[in-house]
Amino acid sequence: MVKGLEAPKSNRRIKNLRKNTYNQRKFGFGVMVADVTEDVTALIPSSNLMGERVYRLIRRIKGNKNHTTCTTNEEKIFIISLLIFLSLPTPSLSVSKPCNKNDEKVLFQIKKSLGNPYHLASWQTTLDCCKWYCLKCNKTTGRVVELTISSGNISGQIPPEVGDLPYLQTLEFRKLTNLTGQIPSSISKLTHLTMLTLSWTNLTGPVPSFLSQLKNLDYLDLSFNTLTGSIPSELATLPKLTEMNLSRNKLTGVIPESFGKFSKNFKALHLSHNQLTGQVPKSLGFLNLLTIHFSRNNLTDDLSMFFGRNKSIQIADFSRNAFQFDLSKFVFPVSLTWLDLNHNKIFGSLPASLRGLNLQNVNVSYNRLCGKIPQGGELQNVATTSYFHNRCLCGSPLPACSKRSGLS
Repeated sequence: MVKGLEAPKSNRRIKNLRKNTYNQRKFGFGVMVADVTEDVTALIPSSNLMGERVYRLIRRIKGNKNHTTCTTNEEKIFIISLLIFLSLPTPSLSVSKPCNKNDEKVLFQIKKSLGNPYHLASWQTTLDCCKWYCLKCNKTTGRVVELTISSGNISGQIPPEVGDLPYLQTLEFRKLTNLTGQIPSSISKLTHLTMLTLSWTNLTGPVPSFLSQLKNLDYLDLSFNTLTGSIPSELATLPKLTEMNLSRNKLTGVIPESFGKFSKNFKALHLSHNQLTGQVPKSLGFLNLLTIHFSRNNLTDDLSMFFGRNKSIQIADFSRNAFQFDLSKFVFPVSLTWLDLNHNKIFGSLPASLRGLNLQNVNVSYNRLCGKIPQGGELQNVATTSYFHNRCLCGSPLPACSKRSGLS
């Protein structure tokens, strides 16, 4: 492999070179040189390490009027070798750097801490660690940038050695139901981390506040664990966070007021299936969230801060809480496609703004709503059970409103 030589970018030029090699065999070296001059000039930039010499040589050949002789046998051999090389199938000339030895050592420690599971059987000294399963390296540096261990028969705790992979950008331990213990503090050393997924395990303990030190974190998923305690307000200081999922744990307390200070890039908040209480902070209305999942908690009061003509919310699930407000005053944005308010204490009527939405799902059952369901749009296409157990909702798809009720 010739250092500094770029792979040909045109299949047409490659075909020309192969044709010219045939011309050389049939008509002689001089004809071949004349034919390939333009092709080689296009394929090899004069600034290349080897291209400089080739470029000068081609210019000499082009300056020869009969194009039939080359100055020396050495030059003939040089051009012929070059053309044969270029006429061959061209594999990628970029070579990945081998795995960093320090990272390899850390990975073996991680494997040992997890009990040398079969899931990591490819982690052997006979194979470069950048070719192991469950990880990815940077091709230029050879440093490990992704460690994703999931869906394996693995027991134990998250090895603290993960914090000794300094260039890690993605860390995932997922669907490992025998993984126990708390989230190790060594993770806070991973300053390049952009994605952290520790979900569907049996992790316990609190959501650690030291996660706020991961200033490059874009995505945080700690769902489907057994985490307890309150949500640390410090998480709001993560400047690049766009989505956070703390659903399906045993978290208590209130939603931090500081969450309204997330950056404008923050778009999705998942807190469902916990034991959160109190009011939803009004400060969250300063964000323009796309997805909100607060279902199955014990949250109270109002949700109006999430809605309005200028909002962009698409999915809103506030079901099975203790929200109590007048829904008839709400204005829903056209972006809304999913609205679930079932099992609350919401009163009033369904606002007309629901009629113009392209709703994939709406469920307002088990509330205290009354009045005629707005006609038109998607409201008549949902199951009738989505309106059941309210005070006096009527109209399609429910039975027609009676004249006696004054709602017809």
